[in-house]
Amino acid sequence: MNKRERIETSRLMLRKPTSADAEAVFSRYASVPEVTRLLGWPRHGSIEQTRAFLAYCDAEWQRWPAGPYLIESRAGHQLLGSTGLGFESAITASTGYVLAKEAWGSGYATEALGAMVNVARDLGIRRLYALCHPENAPSVRVLEKCGFEREDIPGRAEFPNLTPGQITDCLCYSRKFA
Repeated sequence: MNKRERIETSRLMLRKPTSADAEAVFSRYASVPEVTRLLGWPRHGSIEQTRAFLAYCDAEWQRWPAGPYLIESRAGHQLLGSTGLGFESAITASTGYVLAKEAWGSGYATEALGAMVNVARDLGIRRLYALCHPENAPSVRVLEKCGFEREDIPGRAEFPNLTPGQITDCLCYSRKFA
């Protein structure tokens, strides 16, 4: 097992997803309208979409030194959401996270994103960035707590659960490492 396939923080375990996670990912967050409303990927309408996502995760892990992670509680091993790194090159990656609604407001996003910052730094990434919908004030706070700074130039992204097919301005935050 790659040492980055499993990361423990004080309250969380982040791990590489497997195909066996499909039902839990689908029911806990990927199919939930309130959870996925402001995300940059479409809500899963079927378990087949979740299985396709997990196959994508596996391909990313084969191509890069890290990839998507599932977030679980260390106490009880309950699936809380997901996070990860999306590589554009060996030195540039994006990150983000999604949490099941009952995990909101517990500091899990900050803890998981902090772990992704550490992984990015350890891998020699020079620029780690995240796009954020302007209405997502809780995510702005999490990004700022984790040392991300808002860039002057807005990002551009589709928010398919709000306006499918429409690319709009969004907030872009980044961390740069020497």
